[in-house]
Amino acid sequence: MTIRGGRSWLAVPLLAALLAGCGIRATQVPTDFGPAPSRVPCTLSGTDVSTQAGRGIPVQVFLLCSSQLVTVDRFVRIPDGTAEAQRRVLVAQGLLDQLAAKPSAPERQAGYTTDVTSGIEVSGPRGKDPQNTFRLSTPLGALASAPLAQIVCTFADSEATAADDGTVVLGGPQDRPLRRYECTGAVRAHPRSVAPPSSEVPGA
Repeated sequence: MTIRGGRSWLAVPLLAALLAGCGIRATQVPTDFGPAPSRVPCTLSGTDVSTQAGRGIPVQVFLLCSSQLVTVDRFVRIPDGTAEAQRRVLVAQGLLDQLAAKPSAPERQAGYTTDVTSGIEVSGPRGKDPQNTFRLSTPLGALASAPLAQIVCTFADSEATAADDGTVVLGGPQDRPLRRYECTGAVRAHPRSVAPPSSEVPGA
């Protein structure tokens, strides 16, 4: 009896050592969870627009990121007292200029690019054009799918440039029929392969 009891008391510290050892060995098991996460693509740190209101009117433009159209915040300067018709043209020109501007360093790091080239000018309606018409200095047929999608979706997203039904009426410098464009989910998801759907504006 004494021998068996002694052996049982010896087994207690041995068992405790084994249990503690199990905890230590568990930390030595190799794991591989891949590299540390990097910056999430198409995600920018928040910008407090209210603190930058002095830079102009806050707007949004569509840039390319991960082969999609994604909005980013911008500002457009409009002189005080500008008439409404001229104001719409100035906003449209400001949106075009922002689309053509080189993305900022944080935007480039997040994967943002633009296919809109600089130098495109915009004017308002002329002749029998509908009131909400914008004419570009570049023929619409000369624009590839992606830059046209950027322009159409940016204009459609702005109250100053979109028609009442959310479409955009665009024309080129020539006296060719105007077209009414729509920014769809498919266009935003695949701007380089899906052109903005459009229809001819009758009577223009």
